Amino acid sequence: MSRQPAPLPEREQIAELEPFVGLGLPEIHVVETPEDAEAATEALHSARVVGFDTESKPTFAKFEVSTGPHVLQFATPGAAWLFQSHRAAFHDALTNLLTSPALLKVGFGLSGDLNLIRQRFGIEPQAVFDLDVEFRRRGYRKSVGVKTAVALMFDRRFIKSRKATTSNWASQQLTPAQLRYAGNDAYAAIRVFDALGLRPPG
Repeated sequence: MSRQPAPLPEREQIAELEPFVGLGLPEIHVVETPEDAEAATEALHSARVVGFDTESKPTFAKFEVSTGPHVLQFATPGAAWLFQSHRAAFHDALTNLLTSPALLKVGFGLSGDLNLIRQRFGIEPQAVFDLDVEFRRRGYRKSVGVKTAVALMFDRRFIKSRKATTSNWASQQLTPAQLRYAGNDAYAAIRVFDALGLRPPG
């Protein structure tokens, strides 16, 4: 007889939890120079498994097509690196990370992100692991996003600012709120992955 998964916390229950402690601004790095790109590539490849997400400027008009992703973020359990897609000088480094079969990229509900990456960069991302799919495999019928997963795994409330969600991610200069939001989306993914006991040994 298969074991039933633990019940998912409801929104009201999550609202009462203590906040999840994410990365602070000193641990969130925007790739702005060739040296930054080199350091990010080295640190992320060394980690072998990283949290991953993207942000795109919202579209509000009915037939408006997204030009995203505008920010692509990768995180280890100790830091995050943000690539802004308008910085064309770092597209090679970004392509290297996205297409590397040796770097496992872990995130929540990534199908839309991957479609935008294909459209924007003309590449096929490799070694992508969707945590939503993993939760379904474990018996959850509802989609499990980052807020629910953090509450389930850590008994903590993951704070997502509505203002940051709908902000202009195509802006050349990201605000501190955007940096925290983007960095911690990727950071939460790697933390949940590890809490699920999915990290390969070695």
